[in-house]
Amino acid sequence: MAYQVLARKWRPQNFTQLVGQEHVSQSLSHALQHNRLHHAYLFTGTRGVGKTTVARILAKAMNCENLTDSNPCGKCNICMAFDEGRFLDLIEVDAASRSKVEETRDLLDNAQYAPNQGQYKIYLIDEVHMLSGHSFNALLKTLEEPPPHVKFLLATTDPQKIPVTVLSRCLQFNLKRLLPEQISTQMCFILAQEKIKFDTGALKLLSRAADGSLRDGLSLLDQAISFGNGEVALETVTTMLGTVAQQPVDDILLALANNNAVELLQKIADVSQLTPDFSAILQQVLAVLHRVTITQMIPGFVDNDCASDIIPKLAQLLITEDVQLFYQIALQGQGDLDLAPDPRSGFEMVMLRMLTFRPDNSAASDQKQKVNVAGQNQARVIKPAPEATPLAVKERPVDESAAEQKGEVKSWSEMVAKMKLRGFALQLASNCVLKGLDDKVCNLLLDSGYAELKTPRAEEKLQTALQQYCSHPVKLTIEFGEIQGETPAKKIIQKGEQRQQDAVDSINTDENVQALKDHFDARVMPGTTEPLSR
Repeated sequence: MAYQVLARKWRPQNFTQLVGQEHVSQSLSHALQHNRLHHAYLFTGTRGVGKTTVARILAKAMNCENLTDSNPCGKCNICMAFDEGRFLDLIEVDAASRSKVEETRDLLDNAQYAPNQGQYKIYLIDEVHMLSGHSFNALLKTLEEPPPHVKFLLATTDPQKIPVTVLSRCLQFNLKRLLPEQISTQMCFILAQEKIKFDTGALKLLSRAADGSLRDGLSLLDQAISFGNGEVALETVTTMLGTVAQQPVDDILLALANNNAVELLQKIADVSQLTPDFSAILQQVLAVLHRVTITQMIPGFVDNDCASDIIPKLAQLLITEDVQLFYQIALQGQGDLDLAPDPRSGFEMVMLRMLTFRPDNSAASDQKQKVNVAGQNQARVIKPAPEATPLAVKERPVDESAAEQKGEVKSWSEMVAKMKLRGFALQLASNCVLKGLDDKVCNLLLDSGYAELKTPRAEEKLQTALQQYCSHPVKLTIEFGEIQGETPAKKIIQKGEQRQQDAVDSINTDENVQALKDHFDARVMPGTTEPLSR
């Protein structure tokens, strides 16, 4: 039998096997349990996080004859047909290669016919953002009023390119980038099942190089197994990735902390003998500086994922302002490496820039030592907001429009926009209305139909953003109930629909268009008018 790569061999077959996407698997499992299946799902996220995999699992579960805890059983005729690629009612299309409107129309011509094998006929369109504008228009009508036996599963890495008219008719799930710890844990499990020897440190390097993509991580793992002749050792992985050990990075940062330019350049010269990737070294420097900042802010913090032993020493030698300055210079220096005459000189200039712009902080350093001594015995205290500037709104139902006119508080939509939320936290906030807000508590109301949006992770991110917005600790509470007003999400949809209608009205009232209609019997094709992007 031909060798099958790890990313395909260990592709999840049910929701339980999914890694790092619990918010999606839980929502879909509940929908399957209560038979509340939407007619169109949109899965978004970066490459290799499981968009198509989730869509295939959902398609299999929708048609499975014997669901087990909302998971496809894998043993019935439908599941076996899915696994063997002979299930006739799954129409899987790559929009990148079939983007023409004629192909889309041909695809949807058979939607009216009943499924052959399963309960539902499922259209799985990958990279749906690659469809042309006319293809989206052809898809829109069927997507708006599909037959009861048809389900649409869409996947994309770029949802911004999908028309708002299509987005508003889909239930959207944003799949998260995986953490290095999650990727490393899955690699460890797979290697144990494959009975391949490995070093834990090697898996940490591979998981960081995967950059949030489990598929990329497993591809790198395949490469490491081949490179290491059947084993995954730290030395071979380090050589394969072109990285250097942690010790040279620690020596460079120690010379930087001691303000010793000669030693700094000597350490860089020693590292250059290993022909390293200086961009990767700069990333290691950023990682260490990040851990140093956490150690300074939270004394006694322990991070088992960090291999450097010099972090506590650097936290004592450097003041917080210097660490922040070094981090910013290193962050901007990553873009300068490609512009430098060669990577080594570019890296040297980044490190020398840190020395050049480092202020004389001798007095501040003495003060820092006193603070550190005091901080060893007590936790860092966050000062409450001054009593002279409380929020004007007390705990009561909020009429956003009236509040805006009185100038008491900004609307919830404006607050959501200024908090700069992303992902699931943004979806949660956008589907809530502000019920009450005072100095201590922010009370939101969420429609029961969107209960799956209220996950602990999303609620935690929303509370963090809310505290940053209010500049003092605020407790977040979210209740379920019927929403009378308009949520930020509804306002966005209405604004998009209004812009669309304004564009259509503008075309229909245009004098030139009217002249073409009168003289040549012309007409404006429905669905071909779109507002200008702003």
